[in-house]
Amino acid sequence: MAKIIAGVGTSHTPAIGAAVDNGRTDQPYWVPLFKGYEPSKKWMAETKPDVAIIVYNDHVNAFDFKIIPTFAIGCADVFPIADEGWGPRPVPPVKGYPELASHLVQSLVLDEFDITICNEMQLDHGLTVPMTLMWGQPQEWPVRVIPLAVNVIQYPAPTGNRCYNLGKAIKKAVESWDEDLRVVIFGTGGMSHQIQGPRAGLINKEFDEAFLDGLTQDPERLAKIPPIEYMREAGAEAIELVMWLVMRGALGDNVREVYRFYHVPASSTAVGNIILEAV
Repeated sequence: MAKIIAGVGTSHTPAIGAAVDNGRTDQPYWVPLFKGYEPSKKWMAETKPDVAIIVYNDHVNAFDFKIIPTFAIGCADVFPIADEGWGPRPVPPVKGYPELASHLVQSLVLDEFDITICNEMQLDHGLTVPMTLMWGQPQEWPVRVIPLAVNVIQYPAPTGNRCYNLGKAIKKAVESWDEDLRVVIFGTGGMSHQIQGPRAGLINKEFDEAFLDGLTQDPERLAKIPPIEYMREAGAEAIELVMWLVMRGALGDNVREVYRFYHVPASSTAVGNIILEAV
């Protein structure tokens, strides 16, 4: 059967993608960040998963404010790269897995999660930056991808508990797929940051590090954090961290922390990365 072997939590700051795309990774500002991701890239190269389920949020590219699904799964063969206003990122199109994606949709809907089916969707930095951080800039991505978009743009966003339970349902769905596949699941976005208003530039290192601790040690505590607490303690855009709880829920009760990295700043955000293996 298919099995989720590990989870990756990572920020998806667009400036990271721009630094790679414009050859700025050797600048003093960026060197510590990219150096911090090297162990994760090495782990991914050694692990060689077959499929990645990447939980991310669209930034008004695949969806606009006329239609905003809470949860949406991409079921296409191939996903083009979105033009976010300065041209598409110079990365390969993302290869999908429509058969497995459709199976996930069926299983999740029967488990009473309302999933929007996307047979066409463009992917933006929310998904491509995590892929660049894990796989670099290859001519072709070495993994098939199932995009799972979560609404954390327009109020109300799903609760952390809802996302955590969605992860549990994804685990069940993957394990009912009759094919020998090694699957990794990503939770992306965050960590603490706010990009507008009087608190723009807010970083809460204590909150971020406690969240990373909780992923390994006490995810049930994290699942109980109300949306308003993310905003109050870590900035409006910190609500993206609920997507890391989808990843954590999909790993089961027991995990082993392989690697952790935390860096401030990257643009106006705190950047976090964690790798958890299911045991």
